[in-house]
Amino acid sequence: MTELLNLNRLPFFAAVVETGSFTAAGDRLGVAKAVVSHQVKKLEEELGVTLLARTTRRVQSTETGRLFYDRCAVILRDAGSAFADISSSAAIPTGTLAISAPIDYGAMAVGPAIALFMQRYPHMRVDVTFDDNVFDFSEKSLDVAIRVGWPTDSSYPAQRLGTFQQFLVGSPALARHLPLRLDPKAVEALPWVANNALKAPLRWQFSRGKSEKLIIEARSSISADKTPAAYACVLAGAAVSVFPDFRVAGDIAAGRLVHLLPDWTLPTGGIHSIYPATRFRPAKVRLFIEILKRQERARTTAADGTGGCLRESSKAVSNIQSDGTAGS
Repeated sequence: MTELLNLNRLPFFAAVVETGSFTAAGDRLGVAKAVVSHQVKKLEEELGVTLLARTTRRVQSTETGRLFYDRCAVILRDAGSAFADISSSAAIPTGTLAISAPIDYGAMAVGPAIALFMQRYPHMRVDVTFDDNVFDFSEKSLDVAIRVGWPTDSSYPAQRLGTFQQFLVGSPALARHLPLRLDPKAVEALPWVANNALKAPLRWQFSRGKSEKLIIEARSSISADKTPAAYACVLAGAAVSVFPDFRVAGDIAAGRLVHLLPDWTLPTGGIHSIYPATRFRPAKVRLFIEILKRQERARTTAADGTGGCLRESSKAVSNIQSDGTAGS
């Protein structure tokens, strides 16, 4: 055998043996008769034997051909089973899904997504880590990492799942003591909670319209190591801070927090899924991310629908400041 055997020729040979002709084999495989004849001829040349005895009326296997076909049938059947098994595992989630996410977004969104995932695939296991630290795939065995904000590491594949707005908020009790004409420079002097889970928890760029921008550098009276701690301090009325909409939109709508500076906006952030540097995504990852993406679309739609509620809540700032009571 002077050439490396091309296993792709085996189905052509097997089809001829099983159908009894090159024409019928071509019909089965969806190719021309000449293609089948060429592939079988090349196979015989590579093996150095005659596999088929050709006459004007029929094609028959030689003794060597029959022996070779018996082995080929096993090879092709095993290959078909292997493809079927792999295709099945690619479509059905198996094993353990390992996820990491920031504490805040994890509690608000990833947790409910995991619950839905487990309802649909109860045979699965999930290993989840909620932590504001960013884990590298080399230090923690993860299938997917959810990151919120502005990813700086481009060495891993990423997919945007959604976006979020940021709001400067304070409690109604704190808002009572704020001036009526509040602007970004004025909030620099307010008591702040520094959320040290952020890279720059006291430096913020506010925008109004397309051209007006102001960067503030606040000073903290409280320092918190994680977002839930900062949120608890703000909710209790100790200080103000900035949070993503998925954390505080419900509080603003319910009147537990007040959206300060409603005429100004902060940069929009992204919600991303980060993957190991592999070409294919297992079914467990694909299906979980589909659930999370649908949740994000629903949340964004709901946020659009509650825009009026947020505006009404913002009007309450003036009422709180003028008469000490929350308006409706």
